[in-house]
Amino acid sequence: MRYISTRGQAPALSFEEVVLTGMASDGGLYVPEEIPSLSRDDLAAMAGLSYAEIAFRVMKPFVNGEIDDDTFRAIVEEAYATFSHDAVVPLNQLDANHFLLELFHGPTLAFKDVALQLLGRILDHFLKKRGERAVIMGATSGDTGSAAIEGCRHCDNLDIFILHPHNRVSEVQRRQMTTVLADNVFNVAIEGNFDDAQAMVKASFADQSFLNGTRLVAVNSINWARIMAQIVYYVASAVALGAPHRPVSFCVPSANFGNVFAGYMAYRMGLPVERFVIATNANDILHRTLAANDFSKQELKATLAPSMDIVVSSNFERLLFEAYERDGAAVASLLERFQAEPTALADAPLARLRERFASHSVDDATILEVIREAHHRTQEILDPHTATGYRAAERERGDAAVPMITLATAHPAKFAEAVVKAGFPGVPLPPHMDDLLEREERYRVLPAELSAVQRFVAENRR
Repeated sequence: MRYISTRGQAPALSFEEVVLTGMASDGGLYVPEEIPSLSRDDLAAMAGLSYAEIAFRVMKPFVNGEIDDDTFRAIVEEAYATFSHDAVVPLNQLDANHFLLELFHGPTLAFKDVALQLLGRILDHFLKKRGERAVIMGATSGDTGSAAIEGCRHCDNLDIFILHPHNRVSEVQRRQMTTVLADNVFNVAIEGNFDDAQAMVKASFADQSFLNGTRLVAVNSINWARIMAQIVYYVASAVALGAPHRPVSFCVPSANFGNVFAGYMAYRMGLPVERFVIATNANDILHRTLAANDFSKQELKATLAPSMDIVVSSNFERLLFEAYERDGAAVASLLERFQAEPTALADAPLARLRERFASHSVDDATILEVIREAHHRTQEILDPHTATGYRAAERERGDAAVPMITLATAHPAKFAEAVVKAGFPGVPLPPHMDDLLEREERYRVLPAELSAVQRFVAENRR
């Protein structure tokens, strides 16, 4: 198994190399050179297995023996032992054929835990083997940062620096990051938006000279291992509902597109998926592209679903690579035009996307309406991101005989402000977080200037 860049100009890498490298040297993202397959018998044999065992079987071809089976199985089991539910990602039935896949039972109550509890351990394994230390640098619109910190705080060979937009994440999201006082954890509040923070992270990966030879590692969804880990819950949930003997559909609240792309990879591996529904908030570049072929940047809107407040959807590049039939030059040309001016996809790639993907956009008023509606119909309180998925699934579900699985990406307690606006008294934090709002915080506010951020990282790494 080798990994190639979506822009076609970077060298192919092994699994170990791609995990430690993150973004490709040509500015692209890594994807498998060949997509492994899961046969009907492989899928059927997963029925009734533990989540950790399904994870081992699904991910093993991507690791390709670069971690021996016993060690990799132990890493997987240790990662998912941190979740508070024995099923790790349980299914919750909402109506006759609509199910909620609860991805929020990890340490930070968000779906990012599923991948980052694993990734931190894989990184530490490879660095220990090499006798190296590394610096993690990531940007977060809310959930990735806390999940990355929780996944890496105990790692001996990693220092982690997380950038978040100052005053643009919820208080719970901020405190989940800034109250971790470990010696290897550093939080930076950027006086700008998520895209400013993301741009600085990308620029730092492009030129790492400010670290004087120390390796810089990505833990956001640029890193292929994040996508690999997320493939698993698509397989596990579909098998629980009868795959491969019947197809399923998925609805995914979407911003950076890594979560949806993982589902698409599960489909390409052989999982029978009728359709993927992409749910967006008012920052709707994904919906505009699919519905109207409007692939253009628009001004960022602050919404009640802040983890989806993104102008540029980084992982969409991976799907474009597949839609353009793995023509890296065509993808590079499209993205170069996208940076300069409003553009559009070519007809054939767009048609390929529309064969498998539908989309729906939800504004803030609708988010509040859906939180109330979903509670009335199911007695469940949804977080605002999951609410976008609930509405999109209802509107775009297709064949009603095919089970629809909506991904619940966060616990509602993480977004109490939206829940209260919807008319509820709020949702208590789980017991292990009930003192979160009283814990000491530690973070640095910096201007949205690359030099200031890089200087802080260089001066504070161990």
